Amino acid sequence: MTENEKIQQYNESPRRDIALRDTRNIGIMAHIDAGKTTLTERILFYSGVNYKIGDTHEGTATMDWMAQERERGITITSAATTCYWKKHRINIIDTPGHVDFTAEVERSLRVLDGAVAVFCSVGKVQPQSETVWRQAQKYHVPIVAVVNKMDRTGADFQGVVDEIRTKLGACPVPIYLPIGKESDFRGVIDVLENKAYYFDDADNGVTIKVEEVPEDLKAYRDEAFHNAVECVAENDDEIMELFLVDEMPSIPQLKKALRKATVAAKVVPVACCSAFKNRGVQPVLDAVTDYLPSPIDIWDIKGTDPDTGKEITRHAGDMQPFAALVFKIMSDPFVGKLYYFRVYSGIATQGMTVYNPRTGKRERFGRLLQMHANQRKEMDEIFSGDIAAAVGLRNVGTGDTLCLESTPIALESMSFPEPVISIAVEPKSSGDRDKLSKGLIALAEEDPTFQVRSDEETGQTIISGMGELHLEIILDRLIREFKVEANTGAPQVAYREAICGEAQANTKFVRQTGGHGQYGHCIINLIPLEHGKGIEIENKVVGGNIPKEFIKPIENGIREAAQGGVLAGYPVVDFKVEIIDGSYHPVDSSEMAFKIAGSMAFKEAAKKAGLELLEPIMKVELNTPDENMGDLIGDLTGRRGAVVEITAGTGGFTRVVANVPLSELFGYATAIRSLSKGRATYSMEPAHFEKVPKSVQEKIMEKK
Repeated sequence: MTENEKIQQYNESPRRDIALRDTRNIGIMAHIDAGKTTLTERILFYSGVNYKIGDTHEGTATMDWMAQERERGITITSAATTCYWKKHRINIIDTPGHVDFTAEVERSLRVLDGAVAVFCSVGKVQPQSETVWRQAQKYHVPIVAVVNKMDRTGADFQGVVDEIRTKLGACPVPIYLPIGKESDFRGVIDVLENKAYYFDDADNGVTIKVEEVPEDLKAYRDEAFHNAVECVAENDDEIMELFLVDEMPSIPQLKKALRKATVAAKVVPVACCSAFKNRGVQPVLDAVTDYLPSPIDIWDIKGTDPDTGKEITRHAGDMQPFAALVFKIMSDPFVGKLYYFRVYSGIATQGMTVYNPRTGKRERFGRLLQMHANQRKEMDEIFSGDIAAAVGLRNVGTGDTLCLESTPIALESMSFPEPVISIAVEPKSSGDRDKLSKGLIALAEEDPTFQVRSDEETGQTIISGMGELHLEIILDRLIREFKVEANTGAPQVAYREAICGEAQANTKFVRQTGGHGQYGHCIINLIPLEHGKGIEIENKVVGGNIPKEFIKPIENGIREAAQGGVLAGYPVVDFKVEIIDGSYHPVDSSEMAFKIAGSMAFKEAAKKAGLELLEPIMKVELNTPDENMGDLIGDLTGRRGAVVEITAGTGGFTRVVANVPLSELFGYATAIRSLSKGRATYSMEPAHFEKVPKSVQEKIMEKK
């Protein structure tokens, strides 16, 4: 279907200020400290949203509005905003770069049509760059790459392009080339238009001087142009035909074909800039409007029928049946809970009644707000393809679909990684107990990777998250936003328990206390699964030996028992249970009796099968001076680490990649500073779970 045919089909509302084809929903994503927020601040300045430039170093960045973000100079929560560029509306989400806040990236990418991946010209493709790239691929999000910090010593534009190809397996197509590098970085070359752009420092780069490409860079530009034509020709039949007869496509033809290949995620246009020095940012905005998709490019919006489970399809457009996805929940001190949502089809209006297929309940939009970081603008309606926030919803969670009850659809939700670190937390005074509970519940609703539970043995409240920084921010927010003072224990690793083999259990729960008793009986097979497969429960009972209404309670009992653990109190993961037989009593059987029977049967089968502990393994990437490499590798080995890769870097530095158990990494930041005199840097991200060595498992069990 052509774009014109799509436009005729979706019928835009005459009340729209910008056409749907001229709307872009993009995320800015990268490794920590690659310059995402700085780039976003410059975009807001050049597009006229801000009259002055915010700065992360000075704590004045608009998008880093949380006190914790401004103090640390990092992005913690994704912030949404809207700007306008050359008659296009661009909805932007600035995402965090720290691995502890990877859920913010995950849920943002789910609702975005395109992404701008920012790379540091010196650090190149770093660990979190790979993580966010994989997340973008998971949701089929097309990408424009930006090589930032071209003014820094050691800047290497071509090196970044090469690593995008080799490390990320992408097909990079440079469309802007740097003029100079390091302190000599002055401007950029537009490869397709064959022009050189220079940015005037006197007005913070607002004025752009357009000149001919410098003589010494013409061969560089010509090579890049021919590379672009070749890459596009491989993905476009029309350009390929011209290429084969040595005929050069026109610039509009080439741009159209490059956009088509980018939207299909077959190529990645690459730009370059120094956001901090205000050079090269406007061409990045041009690349966003020229090459990233509009909502009508993502034409088929797939979902399932909540009643039948069959796949159904919607299309973008204001006159289509309403469907939206809630991707983020946030507590706002002024308006209460904010529910961020993306409208995929139809129009959201104030006071509108919508339906949540997950809960089967109706909800009502109170106020509708367009967000600019933490500032709000009230709107009467939100059109198809736009991102906004709502106030007044009740039983809605992250990943829920909102639609019309007459035309229900459940859009694809999102998945989040399991927490890897836990600490015990308790209020400093009895007066803080209720406030602590309310604060933790509110924060857990906001953040799907933050979990709260009560330890049955000790009665302690245990909070779990993605890393030490994640939990540190949570505790800081408890103090500032919820005015709660709390004591905390030492960080604990979130171990898992795994089944070693197959086993069967035949368990009866019988209680006679005079009068009505309790009777539940089930026979189950327990089978281990590969890591990451989760929990599967299958009903294989035939002949009505267990009535259908008692199967669900058995499942619930099994899941609860697995969550509480069998060996050492850690959740049991990756197993399958087959409920194969059992019996019931017409008078004494109840849901509670079968739930207890299911729990007892699972524990009995797990003990027969044998259990082992699994521990989270972190992928640690270390950049160390050559003279300290031996000491730092020795330290990693002493922490039970396994070195995976060693590659020579630049400037006397070496890159070391190792897999290290999380339990051995507490205090690692201090150790690395001490061993390298503060020169080495590192980053880490969760890699996988591995079996705990027997000697270590015995120590863990002793502590338990």
